[in-house]
Amino acid sequence: MSSRKSDSRERMVLSAAALLREHGAAATSIDRVLAHSGAPRGSVYHHFPGGRAQLIDEAVALAGDFIAGRIDAAMQAENPLEAIDAFFTLWRHRLVDSDFRAGCPIVAVAVETNDEAPQLARSAAAVFARWQEALAALFVRHGLSEDRGRRLAAFVIAAVEGAVIMCRAERSTAPMDAAAAEIQDLLVHALRDQPGTGHGPRP
Repeated sequence: MSSRKSDSRERMVLSAAALLREHGAAATSIDRVLAHSGAPRGSVYHHFPGGRAQLIDEAVALAGDFIAGRIDAAMQAENPLEAIDAFFTLWRHRLVDSDFRAGCPIVAVAVETNDEAPQLARSAAAVFARWQEALAALFVRHGLSEDRGRRLAAFVIAAVEGAVIMCRAERSTAPMDAAAAEIQDLLVHALRDQPGTGHGPRP
C-alpha cells in the first residue's frame, strides 16, 4: 500500500472518531467523513469494504486505544490518587479544548441503536472492558481485592462518562470537578486501611 493510500485511510478513521465525538454515530456518514478528511470518494470501499460500519468500528478501536494508552501512562504514577486525577484531567482538557463540543466517541456508539451493525455495540463494550481492566489492575496493585478493584474501576469510568455528558450540557467543568473530588475521597477511604499502601486521608 502506498503512503498516500495509507494516509488517506488514516485520515478517514481519525475524521470518523472526531465526528463521533461531536455529532454521534447516526450523524457520522460516509459523506461527512469524506468532507472532513478530504479523502477521495473512491478510497472508501477500497480501504473499508465493510462500508460505514467498518469505518466506525475502526474509529471506536482507535479512540479506545488512545484512552487506554493514557490510562497506561497514568498507571506509572506511584500514587493511585495521582493516576486517577490524571484520568479526569485528560477528559477535562478534551472538553475545554473543544469548547465543550467533543464528548466520548465510545459513548456515542454505545447509546445509539445500531440494528444494522450490532458489532458496534460489542466493540464499545470491549473498549469499556479494556479500560476497566486497566484501572482495576491499578487498584489491585495498591492493595484492593480483585472484586473491589473491578467495581471501583467500573464506577470511575461511569462517573467520568456521566460527567462528560453533564459538562457538555452545562458548558462547564463543574460536574467533572465534582466527580473527580468524590472519586478521590472514595479512593482515600478504600485505600486507607490497606496494609503497606502508605495512603491515608489528605490533610
